[in-house]
Amino acid sequence: MAAVVLVGGGAGAWAHVDRRERERDEQAAVVRVDDAVGSWDGDVSLWGASDAAVGRAVTVTTRDAAGAALAAVAEQARSTLAATEGKVEDDAVRQALAAVLAEADAASAAPGASVATARRVAASLAAADATVAQAHTQWQQAQDAAAARAARPAAPSGGSASGSGPGGGKAPPSCETTYNGPPFYTSPATDGGDGSNGKLPPSALTAVSWDVDPRGTPYYLRNDATAALERLNVAFRARFGHDLDLDLTYRDYATQVAMREALGTVAAVPGTSSHGTGLAMDVPELPCEYGWGTPQRDWLVANGPSYGWVVPSWARQNGSNPEYWHFEYRG
Repeated sequence: MAAVVLVGGGAGAWAHVDRRERERDEQAAVVRVDDAVGSWDGDVSLWGASDAAVGRAVTVTTRDAAGAALAAVAEQARSTLAATEGKVEDDAVRQALAAVLAEADAASAAPGASVATARRVAASLAAADATVAQAHTQWQQAQDAAAARAARPAAPSGGSASGSGPGGGKAPPSCETTYNGPPFYTSPATDGGDGSNGKLPPSALTAVSWDVDPRGTPYYLRNDATAALERLNVAFRARFGHDLDLDLTYRDYATQVAMREALGTVAAVPGTSSHGTGLAMDVPELPCEYGWGTPQRDWLVANGPSYGWVVPSWARQNGSNPEYWHFEYRG
């Protein structure tokens, strides 16, 4: 509204001056409008450039709207503080929110507080409120995970997922690995690699930040796949209270050859493995942790696609080669 008043009010006068002066006055009007929108002090100069009553009405309306927005954010912050008492891991985030809320209350009570101040404090308050809300969500997820672990029946010392328990019922899956072949490990980047399957150079791969394999080799994936997995791991850790466990990621060509020789057709033809692209990961073959129907696997299947990580159709329980431990990045 202020912009219309300023430009419209000056149009008749500008028709009688030369082009250079008109451009100069137009630029000055834009500056005055920006000042008016930005702060109460800017509105004072607005009144001097146009009708005082109209300018004053515009300023009051803008200031009242900013004040109302600040009051709404402050009310939400008060509700968040009340609902999260004793329900965050680190109460420092709540203390920070309380400090910004006090600043907001002071700004609301100050006569003639600027629109810019109201907007700044509202933005800071909204950010602090979101931080506390996120901390509370993580705390709640950790509580849920602890309760789920406490309720989980103890795994037997032997047996298999298909065995029978007491009374003929189905026994919980064993925590023993389902893999019985020779050990294989994840691969480092291929120095001088040409970028083909199993020959990815260091520039194409990034290691995950939280784990290495038993030999100390970092778990490498293609750069974008690692970035996505880092985000997925943050959500996984918030849900289960620990990082995602890894077993294999990038697999170079030599390892693919060795696995084919040792495992036969169970392993992919060398040069065709999805692991050779840096776009696949295996979690440990531990049926009680990541097996069919476990909370961890169900969560990964449900939430992984939001981060680009999916279960290919062939690896599903009813697929052509079921592998509960295998996931691929599709972007």
